[in-house]
Amino acid sequence: MTTTGSTAAASTAAPAPAPAATARELGLAHYAARGVLEYVLARHGATFAQQIALRAAISADAPQTPDGLVAQVQGSLKADPAGIRSVLDELLAKELLVADGEHLRPTEAGRELHAAVAAETAPISARVWGGIPAEDLAAAGRVLALVTERADAELAALTA
Repeated sequence: MTTTGSTAAASTAAPAPAPAATARELGLAHYAARGVLEYVLARHGATFAQQIALRAAISADAPQTPDGLVAQVQGSLKADPAGIRSVLDELLAKELLVADGEHLRPTEAGRELHAAVAAETAPISARVWGGIPAEDLAAAGRVLALVTERADAELAALTA
């Protein structure tokens, strides 16, 4: 059997280079991953902002004041503090957080929700991230850290 010139050329051609990371590609990757998380959260009646605030309360080394949690969540979401306070109020109303004197702490139900979402998203994350070479992940980590640092500086300048 003979092959045509185009078939032979296609089989020996180098793969197309990957596109350079741009703000658009980084945003698309973020929203694709966030879409998966939001789908899981919706099945549990929770929002993305609630999950971030709850995770902050659970992962804190010490009980957090409302102001401390607002600051921590604001650092992650870059959201308006009033909106974050509303999220904390929602978590209190759902009894996922509880006031303990001047502090907020996660309830058992809050910890269970966090664990359930983590358990559901873990195999998805493994499929999404699996097989990516360590050196590529390290390079991506360096780029994302630099982009985050620069964007944080720009936001600080805009809001000063």
